[in-house]
Amino acid sequence: MEEIAKKVEQILVEKLYIAPTEVTPDANLIKDLGIDSLDYAELVMEFEQTFDIRIPDSDAEKLVTVQQTIDYISEKVAAKSA
Repeated sequence: MEEIAKKVEQILVEKLYIAPTEVTPDANLIKDLGIDSLDYAELVMEFEQTFDIRIPDSDAEKLVTVQQTIDYISEKVAAKSA
């Protein structure tokens, strides 16, 4: 899971042009990191490609914080490996 967290942080930093210190577990993707709907769609696609998973729109809408995103991706990756 630590590896997934680092990769998620790296993607957020690279795609949003923000400092790594801004990416905290409780950071709200919209309120704290300032992403808009286009950023959101691009991030979801990047997460899908990077981790080779599928994130349905209904699930993507529920990813509000960095930690929720990490937990969700971790569960999807674990389920795929099982």
